[in-house]
This record gives sequence, structure tokens and C-alpha cells, in this order.
Amino acid sequence: MIPLDRPDPVRLEIFNNLYQFIAEQMGIVLQNTATSVNIKERLDFSCAIFDSFGSLVANAPHIPVHLGSMSASVISLIEAMKEEIRPGNIYLANNPYNGGTHLPDVTVITPVFNDQIRPIFYVASRGHQGDLGGITPGSMPPHSRNIEEEGILFDNFLLVETGKFREAAVREVLANHTYPARNPDQNIADFKAQIAANNRGVKELLKMVEKYGIETVQTYMQFVQDNAEAAVKKAIASLQDGEFVCEMDNGAKIQVKITIDRQDLEATLDFTGTSSQLDNNFNAPAAVCQAAILYVFRTLVQDRIPLNAGCLKPLKIIIPEGCMLNPRYPAAVVAGNVETSQNITDCLYGALGIMAASQGTMNNLTFGNEQYQYYETICGGSGAGKNFAGTDAVQTQMTNSRLTDPEILEQRFPVLLAEFSIRCNSGGTGFNRGGNGVVRKVRFLAKMTAGILSNRRRILPFGLAGGTAGKAGRNYIEKRNGITEELGSKATVEMQSGDTLVIETPGGGGYGLPK
Repeated sequence: MIPLDRPDPVRLEIFNNLYQFIAEQMGIVLQNTATSVNIKERLDFSCAIFDSFGSLVANAPHIPVHLGSMSASVISLIEAMKEEIRPGNIYLANNPYNGGTHLPDVTVITPVFNDQIRPIFYVASRGHQGDLGGITPGSMPPHSRNIEEEGILFDNFLLVETGKFREAAVREVLANHTYPARNPDQNIADFKAQIAANNRGVKELLKMVEKYGIETVQTYMQFVQDNAEAAVKKAIASLQDGEFVCEMDNGAKIQVKITIDRQDLEATLDFTGTSSQLDNNFNAPAAVCQAAILYVFRTLVQDRIPLNAGCLKPLKIIIPEGCMLNPRYPAAVVAGNVETSQNITDCLYGALGIMAASQGTMNNLTFGNEQYQYYETICGGSGAGKNFAGTDAVQTQMTNSRLTDPEILEQRFPVLLAEFSIRCNSGGTGFNRGGNGVVRKVRFLAKMTAGILSNRRRILPFGLAGGTAGKAGRNYIEKRNGITEELGSKATVEMQSGDTLVIETPGGGGYGLPK
């Protein structure tokens, strides 16, 4: 019999790893069964397990902006459906106002039942769909002004009912929209892959229950969160109060004041002063802001713990309603998840004096037509800190996806990867240098609509403690007739066969006075 009045250190480590292992197994199943390049090749997905209240317990090391926000989706489902959650039911959600990030990130949520009337756990997988409708192929429109223009919204949609996949109902939603999905077959296939991933999670959790007993498994879920809370409190003890303002290319500002309570080892993060809700798509749902905070404070912890809800318990978060980090429906949000989240992270590190700015963007590139739809984020330079230099050509902060292999990219789409190289000397200087960005050139072999959604093309990635800023990014087209056309931070362009789209990504800021 395992004592449950307090955590046993050995058992705690075992359960820490078991919970994370289950999430990792879910990810393997999802990658192996998905059909889209976005999920199968770029690994733009996340898997996690949650307790009976919807609190995050453990995750695989997938996409930070997904993982820190998924619990809000699960909690929304619990609050909305209550008595309607039944064994054999699985739900679909991407509502940015109920825990979602942006519409392409679709979460499949599976309640886990044993012999109880109510779920004992939940498992969830979030995958970025290659296209989910909207005004441009790839569902990442640079110029959207409301949520409808960004694609199709699922709000706790019943995907599987008592074990039966509701394909006809799903297809009806995908088609019955002002801007319908362009490839519903691929959507269906990826939804089924997410169901399969969740099924693996359910199976492994029930095996744990069978081996250790439901009381032990649930109790250690709480112990794991309590341990994370203690670890974050330990990290808070070494922090100082700080304030920072981070400006984006469109003039919007993120402002944060961090106050440390040394008696209770708690931190208050107040975003008062942040720009009001925007008329563009750089608004970030509150769940995205929470995800950025959770990520930053998890990185401050030296212990090996799973990122979970316990990390948030010592944190008091103030986000004024109606600001760009807590927008009201029907605000456009597609860039908030990918661009604003990066700047929230930089702003937090700046306020804490820990790290210079990283590239501050995901450099979102989409292209396609009615036949093809493709999306990728492009790496850049990370910021330097007191004891480390920045890294060249890395996916920074809130993203953790990889780029599609050139062979797969050129096999699946009518494009040629003309160049992919380090952008030398783009990182800031200092005692520790910032990382360098990259140059990525994609030559089109067919007529397609391309979109670039980015940031830090005007505002430089800041340095800290005397370090200099990294270089800003640049977007432009090398036309087949030899003319160069400059693009701004965001653009929608018609690419002709023979045209080359060039993305030069920002470097990271330097830290400290030069040696």
C-alpha cells in the first residue's frame, strides 16, 4: 500500500515520468497516423493529460503556446457540457474565447472513464490544421479583421458520439461557412489521427489505474502539481521586481509590471497599460498570454518537472479585459497566437532582466490554391543572457515545430527551395552575442497565393545590459523578370511561376557590454 498523506520522493519521480511518457506516446501515435505535412512532418501538434478538473498534469515537450493554453479548453468543455459528457464521446474545440489559440489549432478532447459516473481524467491533442477555411489558403490570413475571416470555429463540438465518428456532421460544418475549408478530407484524416492519439493516452492511463489504483494515480496527479508549484516558488525567490514595454511593428505595445512577494514567494504580473484591442489580427486570447507566462516561469525552474498547472499557482495574473491580450469576440486573433505570444515572452524576460529579445516572430509563411495548402514557421536567432550566447537558426520561445524537409516540401508542393542559410552577423553584439537568423528562399513553380505574417521588420530585437539589438527581418519577392518587390511585416501576394519569395529572419539581441 502506497501512503497517500504525503508524496514519496521516489514515487513522485516515477509518476512524473509516467505521466509525461503517456503524453509522449500520444505524440508518437499522432505523428505516425496523421496525413498533413503540418502535423506529420513539421510536428505542429501537442499532447497532454489533465486531471478530473481539467488542470494540466503533464505534457510531452511539444509546442509551448499549445500546452500552456490547452487546460482552458478542457475546463471550458467541463463547464459547458457538465452532465452531457458521456463514455465514448469525444469533443472538438478551437474557440479562441474558450481556451483556444487561433482557429487552425484544433483540440480533440477525450474524457477518461473507469467505473465512475464522471470522468476521472481527460486527454487532449492539439494539431495545427493545414487549412480550416478563411480568406486565404492555409487559414493564416495576414489582413483578417474578424474571426470569421480566419476560418471555421468549433465550440465543444461533439466529434465522436458513443464511439461513432460523426463524419457527416463534421463535413457539414467544414462546408457550411462563408469561407469553407479547402481540403476537408485532410481535416477528417487529421481529426482521426488525433482521436487515435487520445485513445493511446486513455489506454495507458487506465493501465496505470489498474496497476496502482485510482486513488493513488489521482493523488499523485495532485502531488505532481504541488511539486511544480514548490519549484516555481523556489525560482521566484531569486527574482527582482521589474517593468518592461515591448513595441510591435504595428505600433501596439505590450506592457508588464512584475512584483515579487518575498514573504509568500508569489509574483504578480500586471499587464495594465497594454494596447487596447486592435482592429487587426494581432490580438492574443487570454489563454495565449497565460501560456507565455507558464512557459517563461517553467524555464526558470532548474528541476526536471513536467510543465503543468502547478507552475501557475504562485502567479497572480492581471490582464485588463478588452486589451489586445484579452480581446472580446469577434476580434481577429490569428497573429496573436504566433506573433504577439513571442513578444509577451520577450517582454517578460526583459522585465526580469534575464534574457535579451529573441527574433520575436514565427515568420509565418503560407501559400496555396484550391489544390495545395501549406504553412510553416521559420527559425531565427535567440536572445543572449548573462551566462549564455544566443543560438543561430532555432525555433524560439513559443514555437517548437520543425521545418519541412526540402525533399518532402518539393515532393508535395510545386515549389523549389532555392536557399536556406544562416544570415551572418544578424545577431546583436555584447558580452554574449545574440543568435543569427536565416535566409529562406522559396521559388514557385506554379501560380499560388502566398501570405507572410511576421513581426520585427521595423522594431529591432532588443539587447539587454548594454548589448546591442539584433537585425530586423526582411520580406521581399525576386520576380522572374528581375525586379525586387519589398514587402512589409504582413502581406498577401500572388506568386507567378518563376517568382521567388525571400524571408530573412531577425537575429537575437546581445547581452552585456562587449568584451
